[in-house]
Amino acid sequence: MAELNYEQSMARLEQIVAKLEDGSLGLDESLKLFEEGTKLAAFCNESLDKAEQTIVTLQGEKVSK
Repeated sequence: MAELNYEQSMARLEQIVAKLEDGSLGLDESLKLFEEGTKLAAFCNESLDKAEQTIVTLQGEKVSK
């Protein structure tokens, strides 16, 4: 999987979900996409956690000034 940013990862995850939901894929392809989607979801969650921590840190710095 190429390096994607948060927005690209979310867009790809949405594509994967749509493909899995339409039910047209075989088991092997579904499993591959599910695995890719799981990795993308973890990356997106990690990105959001980092962004939240940055905001908390910046707010703490603003309060103490």
